[in-house]
Amino acid sequence: MASSTAATTGTEAVPADDAARATAAATAGAGAAERAGATLVLDPAFSVGPVRRRTFGAFVEHLGRCVYTGIHDPGHPTADEDGFRGDVIDLTRELGVSTVRYPGGNFVSGYRWEDGIGPVDRRPARLDLAWHSTEPNTVGVDEFMRWAKKAGVEPMMAVNLGTRGVQEALDLLEYCNIASGTAWSDLRRANGTEDPHGVRMWCLGNEMDGPWQIGHKTAEEYGRLATETARAMRMVDPGLELVACGSSSTSMPTFGEWERIVLTEAYEVVDLISAHAYYWEEDGDLASFLASAVNMDRFIDDVVATADAVRAARKLDKRIHISFDEWNVWYLNASPSQAPKDDWPVAPPLLEDHYSVADAVVVGGLLIALLRHTDRVHSASLAQLVNVIAPIMTEPGGRVWRQTTFHPFALTSRHAAGQVLRVKLDSPTHETARFGETPLVDAVATHDADSGEVVVFAVNRHTTEPVTVEVDVRAFGALGVTEALTLSSDDPYARASADDDTSRSSPLEWCTGSA
Repeated sequence: MASSTAATTGTEAVPADDAARATAAATAGAGAAERAGATLVLDPAFSVGPVRRRTFGAFVEHLGRCVYTGIHDPGHPTADEDGFRGDVIDLTRELGVSTVRYPGGNFVSGYRWEDGIGPVDRRPARLDLAWHSTEPNTVGVDEFMRWAKKAGVEPMMAVNLGTRGVQEALDLLEYCNIASGTAWSDLRRANGTEDPHGVRMWCLGNEMDGPWQIGHKTAEEYGRLATETARAMRMVDPGLELVACGSSSTSMPTFGEWERIVLTEAYEVVDLISAHAYYWEEDGDLASFLASAVNMDRFIDDVVATADAVRAARKLDKRIHISFDEWNVWYLNASPSQAPKDDWPVAPPLLEDHYSVADAVVVGGLLIALLRHTDRVHSASLAQLVNVIAPIMTEPGGRVWRQTTFHPFALTSRHAAGQVLRVKLDSPTHETARFGETPLVDAVATHDADSGEVVVFAVNRHTTEPVTVEVDVRAFGALGVTEALTLSSDDPYARASADDDTSRSSPLEWCTGSA
């Protein structure tokens, strides 16, 4: 029997007299006899919250080839006057990315941002301890901001609270956001950027709970430093949106307690707390891997519960929300995480995972989980954008292509609009080793009241068989299906490459039906 899986099925229903147009997508199984189907009941009265464009963020870190030969490759035929690859910018726009977190990641905890401003030929090269590489600082703050503008994305900056602290964060904020008349703002203008960058979202460090982090701190130490930094940054601009570091994963021994301690200290001066989660397949357990979103659902619920407990204990009105600013599939043991210890190369190929159809199913499921929690997840970043565990891959000076994971992200970003609906799901189940009995179908829907459009996003978690999905939309009145798009493959381990048709990667079959 052919093995098959799904990435995201989408159905968009609109008033019957409206013009039909393209819709959302995902993968569904193809191959074996059909099983009992799933049913979804939708009602516009049952709204979770608005679709947030920041849910569709990504991440660019100075790690491996993400920056150099990723977004920046001056010798490339499509490179612009700043050395940025036009083909990567085009795919970033097609992917539907809203925000981009920069410059790390583990990298930021040893980063001296001043190294990356001014004349490029005078910038110092530095050892990057996080990824055992050499950082040439060819791309820095001003270059990244120019790239973000060209790509049409909102920059989300991180400050170094590993080896640095309050003053360095204030200096970077002044350089980025003050118009003129101060030392750092006037230096930015002298460096060729007259208008301030106007960065609104700032991460207060990165994964400071992790022993691997340069400047790793206890929750008490970090909570105090984050509070001091946030309070000082708000003296410059009270309207900033600040993200405190949460746990780097649910497997950390301090998970939960870390959030409690940090928020007890910083609650009144931050807006969000970060969540990070990566998923990789267990040996021989495809079923559990395809159900990875179960873990994300639980992770979000636990962080929300902890934040709300601190709110109750402090007797505060304000609610802290989540910035899920690192998430993806990552085969941690399949590709090197560090360069050879006897060398310090510039932009070595690191974490260049080659994604399969099964991985695309998981990414589709994780997007569903993020949308399902749109009331509390106010921002998210797929880690990362180019080459490093990424949906976009490049050859230095050569081709660019979409990985399988590109498609569920791009289609969900394109078609999710209006309000996220709380779906009543009735699905057949199966047993998984990691999560127990889980539904074979997972789904979420969005409703745009202005256009009348309803979009359903669903994934089939079965490892070998298709599952039919029936959608009950009686609560919306007269509707017509404009298009149902299914993305699938008989081989869950099929992968795309640069040799494939980049508009429709060959391992994936696209089936479109309309009515």
